[in-house]
This record gives sequence, C-alpha cells and structure tokens, in this order.
Amino acid sequence: MDESNTGVSPADTSSRVRAEILRFLNEERLQPKLDKLKDGEEEAREKLIADHQPHCWIADAARRVSQIQQVTHALKFTNPDAKGSNLSSPGNPHADTLELGSHTLGESLMPDVVGNAAALDVYKFLRLTVEGQTLLDRAIQQDPVLALALSDDADEAARWMSAFATLPQPNGPPSSHKLAKQVYWPLGDGHYHLLAPLFPTALVHRVWSRIRTDRFSEEAKAAREARREQKAHPHGYREYLNLTVQNFGGTKPQNISQLNSERYGENWLLPSLPPSWHSEPLRPPLKTASVFARHFGRRPEVRRLTEALRDFLVRVADANSNIRIRNKRAELIADIRAELLQMAAELCELPAGWSRHKDCHLDLAERCWLDPGRATLEAIDEDFAINCRRGGWRNEICLRFGNWLNAAISTDNSRMGEAEAIAWQRVLDDELRMLRLEIDNHE
Repeated sequence: MDESNTGVSPADTSSRVRAEILRFLNEERLQPKLDKLKDGEEEAREKLIADHQPHCWIADAARRVSQIQQVTHALKFTNPDAKGSNLSSPGNPHADTLELGSHTLGESLMPDVVGNAAALDVYKFLRLTVEGQTLLDRAIQQDPVLALALSDDADEAARWMSAFATLPQPNGPPSSHKLAKQVYWPLGDGHYHLLAPLFPTALVHRVWSRIRTDRFSEEAKAAREARREQKAHPHGYREYLNLTVQNFGGTKPQNISQLNSERYGENWLLPSLPPSWHSEPLRPPLKTASVFARHFGRRPEVRRLTEALRDFLVRVADANSNIRIRNKRAELIADIRAELLQMAAELCELPAGWSRHKDCHLDLAERCWLDPGRATLEAIDEDFAINCRRGGWRNEICLRFGNWLNAAISTDNSRMGEAEAIAWQRVLDDELRMLRLEIDNHE
C-alpha cells in the first residue's frame, strides 16, 4: 500500500507499526509469561521485561529468523527427521483451471513455517498487519516506514529488515534426504530425474479449514438441529462421509510446522475410491405396443428435454425465425435424439431373443431395432432375420420417433398453423435423417 496516496503520512504509519509491535510484545509475548511466575520471582520478572523491550527482542528475532523458513510445501510431514529442501511456491501458473492445486488459492494462499519451533514467535511477529501490509511484506520491500518503527539507527534497521526478508528464501540448494520420499523418473538412456514429493501444507490448511467450518461451526450446528426438528433454515450444511484423520507431530504438532500446530496436528483425508453404483436391473419393455410412449417418454431426462422444447417453441411462436432460435431448437432435438440412441444401446445389452417373450407386444420394426441379436440365433427366427436384413424397419423407427415427438410437444398453447407446421416438418425431417444415419452406423 502506498501511504502517499491515502492521505496518511509515513510518520503516522510508522507510529502505528511501532504501536502494533509494542502491543504484540506486551500482550502476546510478555504477559503470558509473567502470568506464570509465582510471587517472589522478581529477578525472573525483571529479566523477562528486559528481554521483551523492543530493541532487545527485535535484535534477537533478527538473529533467530534464520532458524525458520516460510514454505507452501513441506518435507517434515513425510518424516519429522528428514533434512531436505522445502518449497515456497504459489503453484504452477500454467496448470489447467479444472485441476485443484496450490495455484487455485491465489492471493488467499496462507504460507506455512517450518524449522525450529522455538523460533515460531518470530513468524507471528512478522505476520503482524498494519494498514493492509504485514511486517514481512514491508521487510521484503525495504519499507522505510518499517525501518523507522524498528530502530532510530538506520543501518541497524536495514540489517534487521534484510534478515527478516530472508524468511521465504530457500536454505541452500535443492536437496533430498534418505528419509524423504523419492521417485526416480526415467528419461531414457539410463538417465533419471529425481522427484521429491512434498506435502502441500498451504493447500491442506485451506481444505482443513473448510471441512472444520462445515462440520463444527455454529451455523452448521444450527442447520443440523433444524433438520432434526424438521424446521426451515436459511441455509443447508455439508456432510463428509468416511473421513480418515492423519496425525502429524504427536503431542507436539508445532515441531512439524506452524500451520500443523494450528490444525492440532490433524489432516483429514477424503475417501479416494470409485463410486459404488447400485443400478436397478435392466428390464425389457414388455406389455407395451411401443417403447416411445411409455419406456422412452418416461425417462427423466427425456421428460425434461421435451418440456424444455415445448416451452421454448411456445415462447418463440410469434418471433421471426433467426439463427439463435434455430440453433436452440436444433440443440434440444439433438439431445432428445441422443437419449433415444442411449435407450436403444441399453436395451441391446439384454440377452439376444428377449423380444420373443410372450408378453412382448412391440411392433416388428421396434423388435428388429432393439433386439438385433435375435437375428443371429441359430436355426430359429429366420423370418425375423430376413426382415432385419431388409432394413425397412429403419424408416419405420424414424417415422415413429417423429410422430411421438410431435405429440410430446403438442399442447393447446403450442398448436401450429400451416406455415409453422411446414417449417417444423422441415426441421424434423432433417433430424430424422440424422437419426437414420446414427442407426445405420450402429448396425
């Protein structure tokens, strides 16, 4: 933030930064330690107060900051004793938008900190925010506002800021470790890349926060209570089934990382399993004269599409035909045709000869279309096989589909005049030709 554009002078901002530092040292660092002292421990009290004077504490923090590193992908989650490199990265900017990764968090990405747990108070100090900027951001920018707040000695303040600015920087060149996970990726000719998978702690923290809110927030509890009591509620809630908890750090999660400590050492694993489908057994269309009126017309998606087509034709009945109307109409009809072909493909999976059942009342054309395997049965149904090979049933199926579709979209409000009927018939003829091609291609 540029203070010169906000009407706030650098001196005023520096005073606010200094005040926030004093508040942090007194309220968050010093006072909790003083509260633990017993009566009579005056020497220890005086030492604590001296150690938490701004100049003394900040100088010590600048020395200890090298013991920690700000990261987004950490190694210690693999093994607490692993000594290899960690990574600070906002993610792959070239990743596909449909891929979930650290890059999807954008500016909301919250980095983690690894290293000496005794130095994590330095990171809490650098996370202090004044006027939209953290102390770490200001240190990296070598902000004179922060320099003035840290020390009256400009050289000393510059050294401290330079030390603090190293927090996101790697500690040495990339390296792996015998306790780290390693993957040898073949390149050919006996050469390999050594890949070292790291734990995406920043991304995991976002997921953990979301799940925790969905499970334990007051809003979620209220929504669940409303459901149990069968009462209305302004919003719903989410359930996460079959969660598994992975723990890091045991009784000292801070030894793994700062965010791991904030997560109480928990990492919730969602089930990564293929879905278990329990489909109803496929039944042949028996006791009906045609699959169109009942079997096909009652499919949920077909009902939705025919209602959408009927409503659309009513809305544009008085409008002049244009490319938008024609495209939308063609799209809806094509979707209905796709559902018809899907139904036929499903029924063709039934055992060959199912249409010979005594309760099958389908027309011969529909039997040839939906039970093609019957024509291949040995020494039976020769007449049926001849009719299938002649192929006249294909035109019959197209006509039946056209008649069914006309009836399905016809209402008292959508009856067509002569001109509209002729235009609709042209569209339908084109669609039936497409259906004929599809049926031929699937033979």
